Amino acid sequence: MANIVLKIKGMSCQHCVMSITKSLKGLKGVKDVKVSLEKGSAEINYEDNLVTLSQMQEAVDDAGYTVE
Repeated sequence: MANIVLKIKGMSCQHCVMSITKSLKGLKGVKDVKVSLEKGSAEINYEDNLVTLSQMQEAVDDAGYTVE
């Protein structure tokens, strides 16, 4: 298991948090996601042999937000 914190730009409300959480949890290998509106970040607990950083960044992009 691995853990990473991604800085995310463009979040402004609880709906943003829910959208990003749903997108990331939809990836195979992602076990837990904690998105913080206040910190502008997402803490992701994942299996590094099943999901890559670029896949996580793409999931955030697809939800309409930007990874810094």
